[in-house]
Amino acid sequence: MSAVFLRCANPQGLVLFTQKLSWTKGRVRFISGVTGIEKVLIANRGEIACRVMRTARNMGIRTVAVYSDADRHSMHVTMADEAYHIGPAASQQSYLSMEKVLEAAKMSGSHAVHPGYGFLSESTEFAEACKQEGIIFIGPPSSAIRDMGIKSTSKHIMSAAGVPIIGGYHGEEQSDERLQAEAAQIGYPVMIKAVRGGGGKGMRIAQSDTNFLEHLESARREARKSFNDDVMLLEKFVEDPRHVEVQVFGDQHGNAVYLFERDCSVQRRHQKIIEEAPAPGISGKVRQKLGEAAIKAAKAVNYVGAGTVEFIMDAQHNFYFMEMNTRLQVEHPVSEMITGTDLVEWQLRVAAGERLPLLQDEIILKGHSFEARIYAEDPNNDFMPGAGPLLHLSTPQADQHTRIETGVREGDEVSAHYDPMIAKLVVWGEDRSAALKKLRYSLKQYSIVGLNTNIDFLLNLSTHREFVAGNVNTSFIPQHYADLFPAPRAPSGVILCQAALGLMLQERKHTQCFTQNSNDPYSPFGSSSGRRINILFNRNMTLQLADKKVDLIVAYNKDESYTIQIGVEEYLVTGTVKTEDGVSFLHCSVNGVKSRPKLVILDNTVHLFSMEGSSEVCVPLPRYLAGMSASGAPGGAMAPMTGTIEKVFVKVGDMVTAGDPLMVMIAMKMEHTIRAPKSGVIRKVFFSEGSQANRHAALVQLGEEEEVTSK
Repeated sequence: MSAVFLRCANPQGLVLFTQKLSWTKGRVRFISGVTGIEKVLIANRGEIACRVMRTARNMGIRTVAVYSDADRHSMHVTMADEAYHIGPAASQQSYLSMEKVLEAAKMSGSHAVHPGYGFLSESTEFAEACKQEGIIFIGPPSSAIRDMGIKSTSKHIMSAAGVPIIGGYHGEEQSDERLQAEAAQIGYPVMIKAVRGGGGKGMRIAQSDTNFLEHLESARREARKSFNDDVMLLEKFVEDPRHVEVQVFGDQHGNAVYLFERDCSVQRRHQKIIEEAPAPGISGKVRQKLGEAAIKAAKAVNYVGAGTVEFIMDAQHNFYFMEMNTRLQVEHPVSEMITGTDLVEWQLRVAAGERLPLLQDEIILKGHSFEARIYAEDPNNDFMPGAGPLLHLSTPQADQHTRIETGVREGDEVSAHYDPMIAKLVVWGEDRSAALKKLRYSLKQYSIVGLNTNIDFLLNLSTHREFVAGNVNTSFIPQHYADLFPAPRAPSGVILCQAALGLMLQERKHTQCFTQNSNDPYSPFGSSSGRRINILFNRNMTLQLADKKVDLIVAYNKDESYTIQIGVEEYLVTGTVKTEDGVSFLHCSVNGVKSRPKLVILDNTVHLFSMEGSSEVCVPLPRYLAGMSASGAPGGAMAPMTGTIEKVFVKVGDMVTAGDPLMVMIAMKMEHTIRAPKSGVIRKVFFSEGSQANRHAALVQLGEEEEVTSK
């Protein structure tokens, strides 16, 4: 019997794929594992670009990267078969430039473009431009992006399709007066939301009429910056809701399936921080209703490819359509883990014209999965994002049930121009309890030095009794703030001993190098044993843990152990440093108790990582050096990060009170309001609108009222 092949081309004559076929139970099955898309350009950066490249490479598809000035040496550029420079660091001039991305696609001879998430992934214009150029857009039809991208339009479509929606105002009249009147009619609290985009951008909650206009203006500014559109809609804000979303997938043959739901309720700044699948505590009956409602939504717009239908769910498990994201979501790996699928592979196959690999009754839910987003941010400072180099980075070991989705390596820079996500840690277990145990274990194996991260916060979150019980909602963090942000622990004697040992072992290593390179191997200055002319001596050492300084007395013993006295306590300490797979471990014993923490010493700081947590122990700088390194704005406000000054609210001579807004800064794709740290008079304003300020730069100088009035 001769083989049957299907050769498919688009109207421009571009061959999409050549595929061997068979028929089983009336269904067409594809024998070959590789589509005819031979080269794909990924119109994105970082983690998602690397994620798409891995699957494309496994399918034998060549990959093309695009990069900005800031990403010239990035991981996604290194991974790709080809890479094209598309402009400056600012995303508006690079990753958001349709013309530059399409030019790169044409120059590289790419058959298709994968937009990832963010940037151009939900741009109707970009999807249409790809089609006009004869390039496959790996996503839904532009009509679906348009209908679902404008939230007011999507509400009308969903209502007509029988998908439950929540009440609000979606009208074209956008005056302040009309929106404020509608908010009063809906009843506070009210959600102010940009009609375009997602990711928490252009979204604010107004609790009362008094702060409505302030939140409205702020949401508009952020929406203009993110989506070039400041049209708003209003919704009744459901108190303490759950955020539950359904992964859907459609093909070009009218088939659509759902791959169950994810719970993304735990959020900060309206952005997800940890996700899981399936949603905890939801019955099979509700799960089926959610899936069927999501399919209604997808079919209402003839959806093709990967999409997510997002719902708000109340305490009684009633759910209401919120929006549809017409792209692959950041959290898609948890859906892959519980269904044994590769959704990027599905995207590539469906874009090439294939039918869905599985029908609904063939998609089986197995086990439970969590995804924790690891960010460069400071949870103790309102989750303020950070930027800078990753001086040290070690991760858990990836395996069949543990995925490290990342776009950075040790030494790479987390740029101020883009999202501060370092990685996604994805785990799977036979049930929720097993998956949660795996998540906690893996988080404790993560070690990052150079930037503040949210790892300790994620550990606090994943061990919280209510989270363990599955009692989650979008107000989880503020509701349990005291538990999630515990007071700093008192300095541990064991930690201080480990830090002191690490410093002394480093000192020994340096002196051994000195001795080897010295012409006088018997010089007493080449000894780190504590012996000077056959006499053992004690040394004083001061260490600092958080804001507390601790004095230690170290006695060098003949057997190369140390006796360390901290206050009235004495510790017998021994150990050595061993390197395993490029990571240093401190193999030590403190009063007979052995441990093996990771050890990183940079400048004057010792970083220790163990299954009990992480610690930073500093050697305090001499006073004259500390004075030289101090930076700041005496009596004023500093830039928390590098960013662009979007708006300035004050001028010299203005009186302000503590908490008053001074400036608005755009950084990490987010709008940050800089507020007065104290009451006083504006003496100097150092930056104007549109200028860029570096981290820790003085923005505004404040003086006491008496200073000004007495002059």
